[in-house]
Amino acid sequence: MKTTIVIYGSSTGSCQSIAETIASKLGVEAVDVANIDDATITSHENLLLGTSTWGAGEMQDDWYDGVKVLKSADLSMKFVALFGCGDSESYCDTFCDGIGVLYEDLKDSGCTFLGNKVSTDGYSFSSSIAVVDGAFVGLPLDEVNESNKTAERIDAWTAEIKSKL
Repeated sequence: MKTTIVIYGSSTGSCQSIAETIASKLGVEAVDVANIDDATITSHENLLLGTSTWGAGEMQDDWYDGVKVLKSADLSMKFVALFGCGDSESYCDTFCDGIGVLYEDLKDSGCTFLGNKVSTDGYSFSSSIAVVDGAFVGLPLDEVNESNKTAERIDAWTAEIKSKL
């Protein structure tokens, strides 16, 4: 496997916990799991990026400076996979929009996206900018209302991307 880092922004710890679980499933060392504020992206070929969604569909606060760093970096030879947290009941109209914001910010960076065709089947929400061409552009998770589905969803997504990392 190429060098991989799992980067997250987390205010409550949910996205951090998910990042650690994903890293464990992929065999990524704990030292390569970092908050966006502490991450070094230049020495890694694979970037797994996670954000929770806040407010009216915004990324977690740490990502605003983090995206600037990513946009200024050469991502043309990097593989990027996105994951995130949302609340499909209370915020059904902005479910996991943070993933969609990251995708929009990076789609013209030259990176190659992995795990970006996640089916919307089995998810309950009314709208999400993380849905492009009928599929999520990353792995959406709802730890508030559907935590019982998280492990299965992570297993399926990591199995899909593992061979490409």
